[in-house]
Amino acid sequence: MALRLVQVNFKAGDDSALGRFWAEALGWGVSSEGPGVTNVEPVGFDWPAPSAVCVDVVKVPDPETVHYRAHLDLATTSEEHQAELVARLHELGATPADIGQGDVPWTVLADPEGNLFCVLEPRPMYRDTGPIAAVVVNCSDPRAMARFWGEAMDWTLHEVTDDLARLRSAEGVGPYLEFLRTPDSAACGRVHLDLKPYPGGDQAAEVARLRALGATEADLGQGEVPWVCLVDSEGNEFCVLSPG
Repeated sequence: MALRLVQVNFKAGDDSALGRFWAEALGWGVSSEGPGVTNVEPVGFDWPAPSAVCVDVVKVPDPETVHYRAHLDLATTSEEHQAELVARLHELGATPADIGQGDVPWTVLADPEGNLFCVLEPRPMYRDTGPIAAVVVNCSDPRAMARFWGEAMDWTLHEVTDDLARLRSAEGVGPYLEFLRTPDSAACGRVHLDLKPYPGGDQAAEVARLRALGATEADLGQGEVPWVCLVDSEGNEFCVLSPG
């Protein structure tokens, strides 16, 4: 049994506008599986595949009530690329954000709906991740998160300390999933993780396995849907999609 991280899910007041922003930011394309849902993924991408974690933007009635602790870090290849990307993101509607980061080499921004993200300075470890360097989740205990998520998914644990846990697809491609120790585990916006079983997998069995690892089911008012909403031991919400 195994699960993989296939997309990050943004809650939005205007899924189409936010989806267009992220498509332009990442250099990807957009599609829609129905009203109120905008999918952002690389052009020609055969979803799901480990080379990319896609973006799924979902319209909700009151996005201001949604507060998750995940955000995206964007990769750059040079200082010039970083400056150009930040300038282009400003033109697309991103705004500077001060979260007390002080004088750091990365740039903190907010997308048009207020979700925080970072444009990193060039770092060798992210040179082959694609435009998304990492999906980052604020937490209190990275070691505990490494234990849970290392068992929850088939991704490989690359690093774990008191301050950071870092996982990546076992195939060594695509972005990293990072759990960053943050004193107050502050909310970053409206982004959570979506996991998916491999073809032929059993969603119910995977959910039972996650519950045995310490996850609990979450009622978000989702009603009758084909996915299951859970929270990990620190209260981070995520969904388990159907295998199909």
